[in-house]
Amino acid sequence: MDDERSQVLDNLSLFIVNSVKEVDETSWDCCARTGAADANPFVRHAFLLAMEESGSVQAETGWLPQHVIIKSSSDKIFGCAPVYLKSHSYGEYVFDWGWANAYERAGGRYYPKLQCAIPFTPVTGSRLMVRPDITGDCATEVRHALVLGMMELAKHHDVSSLHVTFPNKDECELMTEAGMLARIGQQYHWQNNGYQTFDDFLGALSSRKRKNIRKEREKAVATGVTITTITGSDIQSKHWDAFYKFYVATSVRKWGQAYLTREFFDLLSNQMSKQIVLVMGKEDGILVCGALNLLGGNALYGRNWGTIVNHPMLHFEVCYYRAIDFAIKHKLDRVEAGAQGPHKLQRGYLPHKTYSTHWIADEGFRTAVARFIAHERDAIDRDVAVLQGLGPFKRTN
Repeated sequence: MDDERSQVLDNLSLFIVNSVKEVDETSWDCCARTGAADANPFVRHAFLLAMEESGSVQAETGWLPQHVIIKSSSDKIFGCAPVYLKSHSYGEYVFDWGWANAYERAGGRYYPKLQCAIPFTPVTGSRLMVRPDITGDCATEVRHALVLGMMELAKHHDVSSLHVTFPNKDECELMTEAGMLARIGQQYHWQNNGYQTFDDFLGALSSRKRKNIRKEREKAVATGVTITTITGSDIQSKHWDAFYKFYVATSVRKWGQAYLTREFFDLLSNQMSKQIVLVMGKEDGILVCGALNLLGGNALYGRNWGTIVNHPMLHFEVCYYRAIDFAIKHKLDRVEAGAQGPHKLQRGYLPHKTYSTHWIADEGFRTAVARFIAHERDAIDRDVAVLQGLGPFKRTN
C-alpha cells in the first residue's frame, strides 16, 4: 500500500483556474462522482458553468472563480474544489456578517475572502472532490492537498479568511485536522421511510398534525390555482419566463436582490433538463407561482420559490407537499428543502446538522471566532435535540 500511495502522490501539482470551463467536463464530473447513487447535481461541471456563463457568478458580482485543481505528473486530474474570491458575504447561507463587522471595527480588512462553495446553494455535498479510482489513504492525501492548496491560495491573495461551506461531515473532520475551525448549522429534511403514498406518510404523524396538513392541502386547492409538476423536455421557455418573474419578485421582497440571471435558467435547462423538477401553479390560465427543485441520485433538492399572488397555504403545497409527492412516487430517500425555516418542522421536515470550516489568518481574531463557534455549537446541539422531539410524528415507546 505504501508503494501504491507513493506512486499516486508523487509529483502532484496544484493549479488555479479562473473558470470551470478551463477544466475538462468529464474529468471534473469524474471527481464529482456524478454517476454515484447519491450524486449531487450542484457539483456538476454543467451547473457551475451555467453559473459562470450566465453572469450570475463573475468578478463583477463578487464571485471571482479560483478553482483549485490537483493534477498528476501525467496531467491527469486527481482532485478539484470549487473556490471563489469574494468581496462580500451574500449568497452563502452560512452567515459571517457579525465576524466581518467585528474584524473591521477592530481595524482589520475582512474582504476579500476566499470561499469554497456552490454559489447560492445551501446544499451539503463534496467540496474536496477526488477521482473514484483513488481510494483509502491516497484519497485522503489528495483531499489534504486540496485543503493545503486553498490555504496557500488564501495566503497568496493576502485575504482575511478561507471558508468552506456545506461540505460533508467526513470532509469537515479532515479540514478540522488540518487546522480549520468547524462550525455547525442546521436545515430541515424530509426522510422517506418506505412510504408508498402520501397517506402512508400522514399515517406516521400524530392525529392533530395529520389533520393540519390535510387542511392545508385542501386550502391550497381551494384557491383555484392548478398545480402541475413538470420535468425534462416538457419545461419550455414560457415556464422559465414566468418562473424568473416569480423568482425576482420574491427575492426583492425578501432579500433585496436576485442572484441568478434569466440566462442561467436557460443554460441549466439545456444542460441538465433531466435533473430539473419544476412545480408550477396556474390561475385563470396564467402562471402565478413556481418552485424549482433539482434531482440527485437519491434526493430531491428544493432551491427557489416565487409567486405573484398571495394565497393561503400555496407556498407549503408547491414547495413542500408536492416535493414529498414526487419523492414518494420516485422512491427517493429524502427531500432537502433548503436553508432556514422552522415552519418546515410541522410539515414533516426534521432538523439535520450541516457543516462549514473556517481558516482565519489573524491569530487573535481566530481565537475570538473559535470561542463564538464553540458557544454556537452547544446552542445548536440543544436546539436540534429539542426540535427532534417537537416534530409531527407519533411518539414511540
